[in-house]
Amino acid sequence: MRLPGTFLDTVSSTLDSLGLPSEGFTESFDLESPKGVRINRNKVFPEHYGDILKDLDSGSIKVPWCDSGFYIGSDPVGNDPYYHAGVFYPQEPSAMLPGQVIGARPGEKILDLCAAPGGKTCRIGEDLKGEGLLVANEINEARSRALLRNVERMGLTNVVVLNETPEHLASKLISYFDKILLDVPCSGEGMFRRDPKAVSSWEKFGPSSCIPIQKDILEAAHMMLKGGGEIVYSTCTFDPGEDESQILSFIERHQGYKVIPHPEIEGVSHAGPGSMLPGSMRIWPHLARGDGHFCVHLRKEQGGSDPYVPEKLPHYKTRRSDNYGFGKAREAYESFMKEILLDYKGLTGEFVLHGNRIHIMHADQRTFDGFKAVKLGDYPGEIKNTTTERIFIPSHSLALSLNACEIRPDSLLKISRSDQRLERYLKGETICVTPEEKAELKKKGHIVICAGEYPLGFGKISGDGSVKNLYPKAWRLM
Repeated sequence: MRLPGTFLDTVSSTLDSLGLPSEGFTESFDLESPKGVRINRNKVFPEHYGDILKDLDSGSIKVPWCDSGFYIGSDPVGNDPYYHAGVFYPQEPSAMLPGQVIGARPGEKILDLCAAPGGKTCRIGEDLKGEGLLVANEINEARSRALLRNVERMGLTNVVVLNETPEHLASKLISYFDKILLDVPCSGEGMFRRDPKAVSSWEKFGPSSCIPIQKDILEAAHMMLKGGGEIVYSTCTFDPGEDESQILSFIERHQGYKVIPHPEIEGVSHAGPGSMLPGSMRIWPHLARGDGHFCVHLRKEQGGSDPYVPEKLPHYKTRRSDNYGFGKAREAYESFMKEILLDYKGLTGEFVLHGNRIHIMHADQRTFDGFKAVKLGDYPGEIKNTTTERIFIPSHSLALSLNACEIRPDSLLKISRSDQRLERYLKGETICVTPEEKAELKKKGHIVICAGEYPLGFGKISGDGSVKNLYPKAWRLM
């Protein structure tokens, strides 16, 4: 691959300053970019990882810097039922590092500020385990829709997806988040071997076009982070101006930040004492099985910005539980959940009704008033009003948020991954159950279709054993 001379000169200087060898760097760009998958730990127990990898015709070599990441020989195809069931997320191995570094814990409020297409968002969502709040923001509207699809496919429920500028978010969410992930736009030098067009783009625009954008994003994140909170900043570039220098400049402007060093990880180069930014981390394509990546973990001192004050939220009337329509809508929703689940334990958040659409919120809905929202928390479905009753119509995302072990046997149709009925289901066709399956299932109503042990979507079974296909048209295979 032809690489710009100025790029190679800068990289050589950076490697030398870190005491790392440059031999093999240029040649690494003639090799195929490594491929990987991250297994969804909210759906798959570790003891079953091997089964999933075997089904994907993959080996079991782990990505050293991600506890659920594995190298695979080729990209998994998009028509794989396990893909549609959110069993795994295809992700370039180096891109798995920031999600591991941020160390999300259940109950935290976390922002992924530049979130699309959603690989890092989904990793954070898995770690939260349905507790706390994850706000995933993407400034590009089209990419925010792709982000939404991945969030729903992976079965995440406590996520708000926004389509906003960092500045607008920072104007309202001052000192709101415990942790913020910034996988910022960059010159993309680490992607040269994955996308040859990236070289010509780099030559046209270069790092200088990205540095001001990164600076503004860091400033917005500073405003939104609580005292004692943490920022993980990452790029897929090698340029020190976008990486070490950008962070040093940020710390100079806001001197309450410190770098959090991490234990040595195989394949990750850790900057030591005396380097430009001790504690920062890099992945080099000639020293590890991954494309180029930079990552640093920062902690903000206690105090600083004014704390987030809920009393400043706008006040407006919401549809309350003493409202007849609201109460009947909630009753219809909970009746459906009791019909489908073995042990429905009640709401996990605030029940909110927007028109006929139900949302389960994990934060005060007024917090996001005035923002362009793509998804406000969990969206389990909507209410259909008839002349005699209110009926709950489940969303596709509800099915993907369930685990097979919590679904009633008479509402659960497990179909082998190799069964042709799964392909027909993913194409939107009607499928039929076997006589043995029919004897175990309810006579009519909603059932959950599974790819093996993993929920894939809803269907409606009839007395004759046919299942009406409810797989969303926009997601169907062609």
